Amino acid sequence: MTTILAVKKNNKLVIAGDGQVTFGNAYSIKNTAKKIRRMYKDSVLSGFAGSAADGLALYERLDKKLEEYNGNLKKAAIELAREWRTDKILRRLEAMIVVGNKDTLLILSGNGDIIEPDDNIAAIGSGGPYAYAAAKALYDNTTLDPYDIVLKAMNIASNLCIFTNSNITIDFIEF
Repeated sequence: MTTILAVKKNNKLVIAGDGQVTFGNAYSIKNTAKKIRRMYKDSVLSGFAGSAADGLALYERLDKKLEEYNGNLKKAAIELAREWRTDKILRRLEAMIVVGNKDTLLILSGNGDIIEPDDNIAAIGSGGPYAYAAAKALYDNTTLDPYDIVLKAMNIASNLCIFTNSNITIDFIEF
């Protein structure tokens, strides 16, 4: 289980993920996993939650769609979701992705849904609700940079959610 958080503010997109990999609901098997990835000529950031193998499979397919549609994230996500819903193998994947660029921030759900948050904040995974709530409060009530918002919110989530640790990987793009 994991936590991924993205905040888009002041011409910057910041995405963070914790490092915890949980084996079933029993125990944490790895604490330093990297779940954040740059895509399409470093213009897209993404993070996954759920099954590692399924998340990596979705990254690979999204990479191909981004190439096919020349970096058009919305079009690539729509085509991936269409594939996700109709392909017998993809329908069984248990992962979600947060993905964004200068124009768009999206959550691609495990059901093949595409969700565009209204408030430039997206969170997925077991600690997602904690990270989202903290980020929303900081976003709305402070002048913090999005990097600082994400870092503080992820630390709050790691203190509240047993499936989120404090080995946080953060990446950002400016535009």
